[in-house]
Amino acid sequence: MSQPLEDYGVIGNMLSAALVGRDGSIDWLCLPHFDSPACFAALLGNESHGRWRIWPRSRRCEITRRYVPDTAVLETRYETSTGVAFVYDFMPLSDNDDQVDVVRIVRGESGHVQMNMELLLRFNYGQAVPWVRRRDYGLSAIAGPDAVELHTPVELEGHDLTTTARFNVHAGSTVPFTLSYHRSHKTPHFVQDRVESMDRTISWWQEWAKRCQWPGPADARRDAVLRSLITLKLLTFQPTGGIIAAPTMSLPESLGGSRNWDYRHCWLRDSALTLYALLNAGYREEAEAWRQWLLRAVAGHPDQLQIMYGIAGERWLPELEIPWLPGYEGSLPVRCGNGAAGQLQLDVYGELIETLYAARVADLSPLGEAWRLQNVLLEPLEDRWRELDHGIWEVRGPTRAFTHSRLMCWVAFDRAVKSCERFGLQGPVRKWRRLREQIRADICEHGFDKARGSFVQSYGSQALDASLLLIPQVGFLPASDPRVAATVQAIERELLQGGLLMRYSQDKTDDGLPGDEGVFLACSFWLADAYVLQGRLDDAEELFERLLALRNDLGLLAEEYDVVRGRLVGNFPQGFSHIGLVNTAYNLSRARGPAQQRSEQNGLKS
Repeated sequence: MSQPLEDYGVIGNMLSAALVGRDGSIDWLCLPHFDSPACFAALLGNESHGRWRIWPRSRRCEITRRYVPDTAVLETRYETSTGVAFVYDFMPLSDNDDQVDVVRIVRGESGHVQMNMELLLRFNYGQAVPWVRRRDYGLSAIAGPDAVELHTPVELEGHDLTTTARFNVHAGSTVPFTLSYHRSHKTPHFVQDRVESMDRTISWWQEWAKRCQWPGPADARRDAVLRSLITLKLLTFQPTGGIIAAPTMSLPESLGGSRNWDYRHCWLRDSALTLYALLNAGYREEAEAWRQWLLRAVAGHPDQLQIMYGIAGERWLPELEIPWLPGYEGSLPVRCGNGAAGQLQLDVYGELIETLYAARVADLSPLGEAWRLQNVLLEPLEDRWRELDHGIWEVRGPTRAFTHSRLMCWVAFDRAVKSCERFGLQGPVRKWRRLREQIRADICEHGFDKARGSFVQSYGSQALDASLLLIPQVGFLPASDPRVAATVQAIERELLQGGLLMRYSQDKTDDGLPGDEGVFLACSFWLADAYVLQGRLDDAEELFERLLALRNDLGLLAEEYDVVRGRLVGNFPQGFSHIGLVNTAYNLSRARGPAQQRSEQNGLKS
């Protein structure tokens, strides 16, 4: 059975990622890429669906763990009555997109520790049992197009379609294991010196971490920001620069529920906030790669702009159910792919154009085609902004006139106007100004409910939505505007649950789905940002510290949190949550953080 999400750490190499449990079990790994079928899928079922566990034989064992400072190398310490041993888990960086390794090194610290190893390879999301053959270096396993080699000096045994081993580690000794993936029709490769590979991996991550521009002292808050940035880096597909929402799929938003989605894709809704997080932290190279991915992904007919794409910009992401997986803690159905890719969400136009505008302000390398693309995208939006859509939260109920969607259409034309005014670019500025004012008037007339004195989720509705907190952040109205203040107060009254924020109330919004969900962590960070813009710094600090306390012992956050059970829920680790953490931290540490930068509509100047 899978473990609570709090018990998992993540390792990766910017091609794929694995979840490693506190008990020493890798329960989730897709090879060779984030969106490939999993070869370890116990996370969504049990050990029979594939896992790789290394753990002490002793029943009495004290377990502590951490990341090697400023890296993505996971260190787990096992203390037994006979000795102490460490297990180091990491994925070396690779120059070959189809060659991915998972390295596990067991090192004796004191005394001696008896260890177990158990490997169940199950390709195709736990369905395909491979053909396993003994080798002088360990074993090889093949199933269709996929193959892995297990390289270890430990003697292996096979029984019941499972590979096991028993071994001892003494003080100063090391026992390495390497699982190396390759396409089954290609020649295997090997990591020759695993300890040297770990040293190189540690050095690479620590050098990368040094680029972090944190304005405060090297304290716990800086560590939280850097861990979030490392997590975002781990969610980056290095060959293309795309950043996935999470390395997992179908982890439920409510335990036992059916709101289970595949997040191994790249969302446009995250693009502007992602760019601000990377640029404020000093990671311009990653910001540039993200912008380049955006431009490639959205290239094409403007009417075919999607809300999400695959890691290389793929457009067809069909949503399928995997019937043989019983789901995380019985949460069904298990889904791969995401049907929301075919939805109309008008907010993505504003997200994209604001991202490209902020990149230009930040002096990222100028790209003439980026401006031409924006001109092309704005043409259909001149009429489309009036259409009904599914909104930022991808509701599967009726389409409607979402206030946030119209808000981001306003952002699209606003940033286009400012691009011409600030950079001397050519475009139909007069028409864009007229459209900008038309949308503003429309939102203020129909998106604001005079009876309740606040903005609402959609036109004609009285429901609230956490996305309304972005109204001052994108510069539509100042945080001091009475309508904004009243909206923040209404959201506090109606959407806070256990001190954290729901996206919206399921009781008042027909989202086309049964059941409930947890509080959405990114929205709580938005509330803290709204407090900063309003000058409520004590409230912002208090909420931020509460959010930091929700991280697991390794500093990782999921998409949502179940305030009743006290559990992380949703896909894990979630990029949107960590983006929120980074931006809020900079909002609290600087007089002019990301929220202020966006609200001033001037982007980020390096």
